[in-house]
Amino acid sequence: MDGEVLQLRGVGVRRDGASLLRDVTWTVSEGERWVVLGPNGAGKTTLLQIAAAMLYPTEGKVEILEEELGRTDVFELRPRIGIASSSVAEKVPAGEKVIDLVLTASYAILGRWQEEYESTDVGRAVALLEALGCTDLIKRTFSTLSEGERKRVQIARALMPDPELLLLDEPAAGLDLGGREDLVARLAALAGDPAAPTMVLVTHHVEEVPDGFTHALLLRSGGIVAQGKVDEVFTPEHLSETFGLPLAIDRHNGRWYARSLR
Repeated sequence: MDGEVLQLRGVGVRRDGASLLRDVTWTVSEGERWVVLGPNGAGKTTLLQIAAAMLYPTEGKVEILEEELGRTDVFELRPRIGIASSSVAEKVPAGEKVIDLVLTASYAILGRWQEEYESTDVGRAVALLEALGCTDLIKRTFSTLSEGERKRVQIARALMPDPELLLLDEPAAGLDLGGREDLVARLAALAGDPAAPTMVLVTHHVEEVPDGFTHALLLRSGGIVAQGKVDEVFTPEHLSETFGLPLAIDRHNGRWYARSLR
């Protein structure tokens, strides 16, 4: 597929009288790697749910992989989108083995039952787990994994159906320093792979943005502060407005670092 992977035009979301997103216009093109950054309550997860075809906007128009939300069968659209988020992890059945959790993504289901998988499917699942440093986890149950191990397995699952769009909702949340740095390095390698899908990563912290991400969208209180190429968006002015305090921003060896000026 060529061109635009995700298009939002004037999108708003309201719930119980509260505005979660307002007048969001955003385009993600094929091959781009986007980071969506903002404080708690900015609307990041709501935006990602729309991009995953899991939430319909209150207003505006959304096109995902050239299909208009509200005029297409989302059950056919969703398998073309890979998503790794805590909401998915919470639904994993007790006792589910890691290899089965990755395999079932081929059918866009959670919980292996009586489906049959070809050897090529098993081989792909194993290769993805190996690429994400999970070789020794293949026969473990998901519930026994550490938080870092769970995050890596979820990304392998999200990649299993060879998606055209990969969505990562705060993949480094809850990780210790070593786990975060390991995951960020693996995501940087994935971002640098021309065969990898278009990617959108949601985070609270610029330190969690892997090298190789090309674009950024800054959100505050449901609205866009800035968007565009990451070098042009990650400025002290934009970040200070986004987080509501004066910030300095630095870059070293492809990684970003922010600090308060107070």
